[in-house]
Amino acid sequence: MNRFLLLPLAVLATLTASCSRAEPIGEVDTVFKWIGPDHKIVVEAHDDPGVGGVTCYVSRAKTGGIKGGLGLAEDKAEASIACRQVGPISFPKPLPRQEEMFSERISLVFKKLRVVRMVDPARHTLVYLTYSDRVIEGSPQNSLTAVAVDRGTPIPLR
Repeated sequence: MNRFLLLPLAVLATLTASCSRAEPIGEVDTVFKWIGPDHKIVVEAHDDPGVGGVTCYVSRAKTGGIKGGLGLAEDKAEASIACRQVGPISFPKPLPRQEEMFSERISLVFKKLRVVRMVDPARHTLVYLTYSDRVIEGSPQNSLTAVAVDRGTPIPLR
């Protein structure tokens, strides 16, 4: 195979591998760009893979323009999260006290958006935190939400 075709295929494979299980809900434009897509805020739904009946909605900035259109832009480290009970809560297996539920690249290489689930057994609550980190330095900007679990439904812990 031609060496010049290998690089674009490798980049495509990397981008495909970093795709998340997020379901797009909607988006709004924030800045018009003459060339490339507009800057926007996107809203995505993430079903908690360890807890049935809980979905987290994450809104985040998505950079447009030429770099954004090519997937080379670094998105801002600002996100918001709201998790809700959307059905009967169930636990297919015991949960650790803290676990990364989801992560998504928000730059080509160095930055990730993360969602972490924590269990507060004293209050019978699941706490969800979103933040971004970088290889060198993360951001203190974060957002937090919680889902109370009915006391009749035990939260199994590892």
